[in-house]
Amino acid sequence: MEDGGARIRRRVSVRKRNRGSLESRCVALAPAELQPAEDLEDEAVAGSRRRKTGSPEPTQESDSEEDMFSGYDSFTENSFLAQVDDLEQKYLQPHEHRELAADSATKGLCSESTKNTVSVSTVSCFTDSETNKLVKSQASGLDVPAGPEPENDLLLDVPSSQILYFERMQNSSSGLGDQSTKDRDGNSRQSSHEELTCSHKEQSQQSDGFSKAAASPETNRRKSIADRLKSAMSGNATAQTPVFSRSKQLKETLLSEEISVAKEAMESPSDDRGPFYSLPSKVRDLYVQLKGIKKLYDWQHTCLTLSSVQKRKNLIYSLPTSGGKTLVAEILMLQELLCRQKDVLMILPYVAIVQEKISSLSSFGIELGFFVEEYAGSKGRFPPTKRREKKSLYIATIEKGHSLVNALIETGRISMLGLVVVDELHMIGEGSRGAILEMTLAKVLYTSKTTQIIGMSATLNNVKDLQEFLKAEYYTSQFRPVELKEYLKVNDTIYEVDSRAENGMAFSRLLNYKYSDALRKMDPDHLVALVTEVIPNYSCLVFCPSKKSCENVAEMLCKFLSKDYLNHRGEEKSEVIKSLRAVGNGKVCPVLKRTVPFGVAYHHSGLTSDERRLLEEAYSTGILCLFTCTSTLAAGVNLPARRVILRAPYVAREFLRRNQYKQMVGRAGRAGIDTVGESILILQEKDKQQVLELINGPLENCYSHLIEEFSKGIQSLFLSLIGLKIATSLGDIYQFMNGTFFGVQQKILLKEKSLWEITVDSLSYLTEKGLLQKESHGDTELECRFRVTKLGQASFKGAIDLAYCDTLYRDLKKGLEGLVLESLLHLVYLTTPYDLVAQTEPDWMVYFRQFSQLSPAEQNVAALLGVSESFIGKKASGQAIRKKVDKNIVNRLYLSFVLYSLLKETNVWSVSEKFNMPRGHVQNLLTGAASFSSCVLHFCEELEEFWVYKALLVELTKKLTYCVKAELIPLMEVTGVLEGRAKQLYSAGYKSVTHLANASPEVLVRTIDHLSRRQAKQIVSSAKMLLHEKAEALQEEVEELLRLPPDLPGLGGPNTEEA
Repeated sequence: MEDGGARIRRRVSVRKRNRGSLESRCVALAPAELQPAEDLEDEAVAGSRRRKTGSPEPTQESDSEEDMFSGYDSFTENSFLAQVDDLEQKYLQPHEHRELAADSATKGLCSESTKNTVSVSTVSCFTDSETNKLVKSQASGLDVPAGPEPENDLLLDVPSSQILYFERMQNSSSGLGDQSTKDRDGNSRQSSHEELTCSHKEQSQQSDGFSKAAASPETNRRKSIADRLKSAMSGNATAQTPVFSRSKQLKETLLSEEISVAKEAMESPSDDRGPFYSLPSKVRDLYVQLKGIKKLYDWQHTCLTLSSVQKRKNLIYSLPTSGGKTLVAEILMLQELLCRQKDVLMILPYVAIVQEKISSLSSFGIELGFFVEEYAGSKGRFPPTKRREKKSLYIATIEKGHSLVNALIETGRISMLGLVVVDELHMIGEGSRGAILEMTLAKVLYTSKTTQIIGMSATLNNVKDLQEFLKAEYYTSQFRPVELKEYLKVNDTIYEVDSRAENGMAFSRLLNYKYSDALRKMDPDHLVALVTEVIPNYSCLVFCPSKKSCENVAEMLCKFLSKDYLNHRGEEKSEVIKSLRAVGNGKVCPVLKRTVPFGVAYHHSGLTSDERRLLEEAYSTGILCLFTCTSTLAAGVNLPARRVILRAPYVAREFLRRNQYKQMVGRAGRAGIDTVGESILILQEKDKQQVLELINGPLENCYSHLIEEFSKGIQSLFLSLIGLKIATSLGDIYQFMNGTFFGVQQKILLKEKSLWEITVDSLSYLTEKGLLQKESHGDTELECRFRVTKLGQASFKGAIDLAYCDTLYRDLKKGLEGLVLESLLHLVYLTTPYDLVAQTEPDWMVYFRQFSQLSPAEQNVAALLGVSESFIGKKASGQAIRKKVDKNIVNRLYLSFVLYSLLKETNVWSVSEKFNMPRGHVQNLLTGAASFSSCVLHFCEELEEFWVYKALLVELTKKLTYCVKAELIPLMEVTGVLEGRAKQLYSAGYKSVTHLANASPEVLVRTIDHLSRRQAKQIVSSAKMLLHEKAEALQEEVEELLRLPPDLPGLGGPNTEEA
């Protein structure tokens, strides 16, 4: 380890050595903090090009090759050039003479090693044996300490053109040298050789003497070394700068060596952890270049250097929002990918955050040589592609992360997963998604003892339970990069939250804003006064209890804002309106059309993905200064503000929880922009006591939902445990349950039944439902074993909610009896999500109108489902209906009409108007259908009787995922490219992933309207990553096809086993 570290230090420092002596050589590496390393490397490269020329003198400009070195005749007479000349003569001797001379000279050499001798890899055509002999024979005449690699010290001072010259001489004279031996440093040799070859080609065009010398060895032998050096150096001086940057080559070589040294450091107990937290210095440079991070916070350095982290123990860490938690996780992920060569899984709560993280980390993947793969919605391969060289960073939602872990366990590859990172760990206590997250982590803990788990959150209270579950260490800090001041507003008075005050709040100030009677009536909460104190120069978020409230507040504020706000960045706001019109196919939301000119917009799930992305970008760049939003923004993408206002202590009709409050106010204060962040909670007198308990009380505990969510929780868990053969006996399953988060909290959560009773009851239920079968009874109840049925296998493989698995089976089975393929309606019906049906209440007039426009084939689909036009007509006219019809089928068919119209028109706005549904709801339905279609596809793959659905559902899933014209689908495979952007790119001539991967971000910014430079870089990086993934997959497929089968008869397999 120490040798490896010293090698890197010598390589970095060798170029800056003292010209008068070669004895002082080692320079310590800079401390492990994020600061640009360009100065060090550029100076090192510049130093490498300087040669020993005696005392420095001012140089004079000269255009003549003859005059260029006229004042340096003595230059050829010094010992260095004489030795180079001798070296050349020795080198050009016949092979047998050279061996004799080397053998006789070697006997008298001293072999003592010197600590400070520099070891630098260089391009050389000598074989190891020949080079050692040649240089040792010359070593007695050089003022260089003898060492184990003296040839490097000599060749270090030979210009690169001379090294190349000797190589040409050797190749053209006698073909000496052993082709089988190479340089000790392969990477260094290759990169340097390419550079020197390129440089030599340019030099040879301008230096006729040099090219002749290289082509005619007999003539060259008769030339003096001084003449040849003059000619070569003249060519060097007049040649153009090579295309290949020496600095870049040095960085690539250092990156390779630093990764190797970092690997050794990770396995060694030594404290020398490498240049940047066990990572190559290139990682530090990338953070400076791509994210502008030059130095870590103190807490981040402390956390990364914890002994528990260095020993790869599981870790939970908690800090306030905006404290910089993600950076620590990213560094740990890079350590796993680059140094330990293991795959990494990062679990994030929402699709939008997954896509944001994919975009930000793709550049790192391209530069550092790993893949970044998206597992969200319908995206992701199961099992994931197995890569032999490059490793993968899987970024997934909670549901897709669970499916990914299942696939890795099933294929026996879970040990290749080195690290699992969970953001927003507190979500383990939130409903069915929390149950799925708990199952994922429990399976990783049970099946892989080498996989590390890192969990982070801003709102954790009962950490000890989580520590016991994850067997993890805990680190916490109250650090915030920007100070947060919390206020409460009651009527016209503002109080500051102060734990030292008697009731937790202290008087701060009175609002000084003149309100007219009309304004007071429209704005009883004084929002206009509060927001105008910060906008437009600073940003502001106003959290509202509901989506409708968001829109109303945005419009109300714009009615009373001064007209001067229209002039602030007016042209840019006009561009935002144009962009919204473009992504809406000529339509713009009337509310946004009125509010955006004032720099105000609403933000909630009713927006389409294109609209949301445009507005977020405009807010991030300061074009928009105020968002009225729902609580989901607090847990979503990072959009901080100078001031955060909570319009009421409610989310919908429920009183605010402290966890939610902390997440919302945590958005106040932008690191690097604001010096302070402010939050103001508006409350009424009636809520004052509850609010005081809210702000002064502890965070809520998080509890397991594994039992509460039966079909998505414990029953689904047992089915997958048996299906994956993690635990197949009653005793093993009970033991597994004791190791879950629920098992840790069973004394608190279980009141009526014990864990054993719940385990037995759940297994009995699954057996009765036909998902499990008892395989053997065993001698005792604990040894009773189970196996999954075909239906059970299909259910857990497809991640189907067990509440609907038998219904899905019946629907698919019935569909086979008369599957209508003249249109997509029947297939769309079969992939419409069941869980959205219960939330739907059809508009019967719209339903009847759409029903009457069906083609005969489409009407046949409705007839097969048992829904008649007369029934819909009676519902629309309000008539009494005697015949009973399944309400779920009727509602599901209505949603199918919406999806079917969307696939035909590919326009969310027109479908939204046609069915009188919010456009955001239409798009959420489409996203849910794409995901469920993917699940149904995996379900059918496990059941042979549904073979006909396999090919049909592959294409349908793709259509639902992108819902655009076929030519835009390749562009939309790139993370961050939605429909509106894909249309722009296609029109500009970027028609494939290859086009985007090779595009220039600067050209994209100039060509594509409303595209920021940051977005352009992310699109190009994501396209490159996708292209690399596809190319690598094809290459590995080719290698797999050409590989010799290990079980090929006649290879001596049995004999080998016996031996």
